[in-house]
Amino acid sequence: MLFGLFMALTFVGAVSAATSGREELRTIFIAALGCISADLFSAAEIEALRARIAALPPVAVRPRLERDDLLAGLGIFLIVVVSTLPVVLPFLVIADVGTAKYVSRAVALTMLFFGGLVLGHYAGYGSWKAGLTMVGLGTGLVLVINTLGG
Repeated sequence: MLFGLFMALTFVGAVSAATSGREELRTIFIAALGCISADLFSAAEIEALRARIAALPPVAVRPRLERDDLLAGLGIFLIVVVSTLPVVLPFLVIADVGTAKYVSRAVALTMLFFGGLVLGHYAGYGSWKAGLTMVGLGTGLVLVINTLGG
Protein backbone atom coordinates (compact mmCIF):
# COMPACT_ATOMS: atom_id res chain seq x y z
CA MET A 1 0.00 0.00 0.00
CA LEU A 2 2.78 2.41 0.90
CA PHE A 3 4.52 1.72 -2.41
CA GLY A 4 1.33 2.49 -4.32
CA LEU A 5 0.87 5.72 -2.39
CA PHE A 6 4.42 6.90 -3.04
CA MET A 7 4.12 6.09 -6.73
CA ALA A 8 0.75 7.84 -7.05
CA LEU A 9 2.04 10.85 -5.12
CA THR A 10 5.00 11.07 -7.49
CA PHE A 11 2.92 10.92 -10.66
CA VAL A 12 0.17 13.18 -9.42
CA GLY A 13 2.75 15.64 -8.13
CA ALA A 14 4.35 15.88 -11.53
CA VAL A 15 1.24 17.56 -12.92
CA SER A 16 1.82 21.22 -13.70
CA ALA A 17 -0.71 23.60 -12.12
CA ALA A 18 -1.11 25.25 -15.52
CA THR A 19 -2.65 22.20 -17.17
CA SER A 20 -6.35 21.91 -16.76
CA GLY A 21 -7.59 20.00 -19.83
CA ARG A 22 -9.54 16.78 -19.40
CA GLU A 23 -7.14 14.86 -21.66
CA GLU A 24 -4.29 15.66 -19.26
CA LEU A 25 -6.39 14.41 -16.36
CA ARG A 26 -7.05 11.16 -18.20
CA THR A 27 -3.29 10.79 -18.75
CA ILE A 28 -2.64 11.44 -15.03
CA PHE A 29 -5.20 8.82 -14.06
CA ILE A 30 -3.69 6.19 -16.36
CA ALA A 31 -0.12 7.02 -15.31
CA ALA A 32 -0.97 6.88 -11.60
CA LEU A 33 -2.62 3.49 -11.95
CA GLY A 34 0.02 2.11 -14.32
CA CYS A 35 2.92 3.72 -12.45
CA ILE A 36 5.68 2.08 -14.45
CA SER A 37 4.64 2.03 -18.12
CA ALA A 38 7.91 2.79 -19.92
CA ASP A 39 10.15 0.20 -21.57
CA LEU A 40 13.20 -0.17 -19.37
CA PHE A 41 15.15 -2.63 -21.53
CA SER A 42 15.77 -3.00 -25.22
CA ALA A 43 14.89 -6.24 -26.98
CA ALA A 44 18.59 -7.19 -27.11
CA GLU A 45 18.99 -6.63 -23.34
CA ILE A 46 15.93 -8.74 -22.61
CA GLU A 47 17.23 -11.52 -24.86
CA ALA A 48 20.66 -11.41 -23.18
CA LEU A 49 19.02 -11.67 -19.75
CA ARG A 50 16.83 -14.55 -20.94
CA ALA A 51 19.87 -16.37 -22.29
CA ARG A 52 21.77 -15.96 -19.00
CA ILE A 53 18.79 -17.29 -17.04
CA ALA A 54 18.39 -20.23 -19.43
CA ALA A 55 22.09 -21.08 -19.00
CA LEU A 56 21.79 -21.44 -15.21
CA PRO A 57 22.06 -24.98 -13.85
CA PRO A 58 18.72 -26.68 -13.19
CA VAL A 59 17.34 -26.63 -9.67
CA ALA A 60 16.80 -29.90 -7.84
CA VAL A 61 13.07 -29.36 -7.33
CA ARG A 62 11.26 -27.32 -9.90
CA PRO A 63 9.26 -24.60 -8.17
CA ARG A 64 5.57 -24.50 -8.96
CA LEU A 65 3.11 -21.67 -8.93
CA GLU A 66 0.50 -22.68 -6.41
CA ARG A 67 -3.00 -21.36 -5.90
CA ASP A 68 -1.94 -19.53 -2.72
CA ASP A 69 0.85 -17.79 -4.66
CA LEU A 70 -1.64 -16.53 -7.24
CA LEU A 71 -4.05 -15.34 -4.55
CA ALA A 72 -1.26 -13.55 -2.68
CA GLY A 73 -0.10 -11.84 -5.87
CA LEU A 74 -3.65 -10.80 -6.70
CA GLY A 75 -4.10 -9.48 -3.17
CA ILE A 76 -0.95 -7.37 -3.37
CA PHE A 77 -1.99 -6.04 -6.78
CA LEU A 78 -5.42 -5.06 -5.45
CA ILE A 79 -3.94 -3.35 -2.38
CA VAL A 80 -1.59 -1.24 -4.51
CA VAL A 81 -4.24 -0.31 -7.09
CA VAL A 82 -6.97 0.41 -4.53
CA SER A 83 -4.58 2.53 -2.45
CA THR A 84 -3.92 4.78 -5.47
CA LEU A 85 -7.60 5.42 -6.23
CA PRO A 86 -8.23 7.92 -3.37
CA VAL A 87 -5.16 9.87 -4.48
CA VAL A 88 -6.36 10.10 -8.08
CA LEU A 89 -10.07 10.60 -7.29
CA PRO A 90 -9.80 14.38 -6.61
CA PHE A 91 -8.72 14.90 -10.23
CA LEU A 92 -11.91 13.22 -11.41
CA VAL A 93 -14.31 15.18 -9.18
CA ILE A 94 -12.65 18.61 -8.77
CA ALA A 95 -12.51 20.78 -11.91
CA ASP A 96 -9.64 23.03 -10.76
CA VAL A 97 -6.36 21.11 -11.17
CA GLY A 98 -4.53 23.16 -8.54
CA THR A 99 -7.18 22.45 -5.90
CA ALA A 100 -7.30 18.80 -6.92
CA LYS A 101 -3.51 18.56 -6.44
CA TYR A 102 -3.72 19.94 -2.89
CA VAL A 103 -6.60 17.64 -1.97
CA SER A 104 -4.83 14.67 -3.56
CA ARG A 105 -1.63 15.38 -1.64
CA ALA A 106 -3.53 15.75 1.64
CA VAL A 107 -5.27 12.42 1.04
CA ALA A 108 -1.95 10.72 0.18
CA LEU A 109 -0.16 12.11 3.25
CA THR A 110 -3.05 11.07 5.50
CA MET A 111 -3.03 7.57 4.05
CA LEU A 112 0.77 7.41 4.43
CA PHE A 113 0.41 8.29 8.10
CA PHE A 114 -2.17 5.58 8.79
CA GLY A 115 -0.27 3.06 6.67
CA GLY A 116 2.85 3.89 8.66
CA LEU A 117 0.94 3.39 11.92
CA VAL A 118 -0.07 -0.10 10.85
CA LEU A 119 3.40 -0.94 9.52
CA GLY A 120 5.07 0.31 12.69
CA HIS A 121 2.73 -1.69 14.88
CA TYR A 122 3.17 -4.84 12.79
CA ALA A 123 6.97 -4.50 12.63
CA GLY A 124 7.33 -3.63 16.32
CA TYR A 125 9.05 -0.37 15.40
CA GLY A 126 6.55 1.97 17.03
CA SER A 127 3.34 3.03 15.38
CA TRP A 128 3.66 6.79 15.79
CA LYS A 129 7.30 6.82 14.79
CA ALA A 130 6.61 4.89 11.58
CA GLY A 131 3.51 6.96 10.79
CA LEU A 132 5.40 10.23 11.17
CA THR A 133 8.31 8.83 9.18
CA MET A 134 6.01 7.99 6.27
CA VAL A 135 4.47 11.48 6.39
CA GLY A 136 7.97 12.96 6.51
CA LEU A 137 9.03 10.96 3.45
CA GLY A 138 5.85 11.94 1.61
CA THR A 139 6.28 15.61 2.53
CA GLY A 140 9.90 15.50 1.36
CA LEU A 141 8.76 14.00 -1.91
CA VAL A 142 6.16 16.76 -2.36
CA LEU A 143 8.79 19.42 -1.62
CA VAL A 144 11.16 17.96 -4.22
CA ILE A 145 8.35 17.80 -6.77
CA ASN A 146 7.38 21.41 -6.04
CA THR A 147 11.00 22.49 -6.40
CA LEU A 148 11.09 20.82 -9.80
CA GLY A 149 7.96 22.73 -10.84
CA GLY A 150 5.29 20.11 -10.23
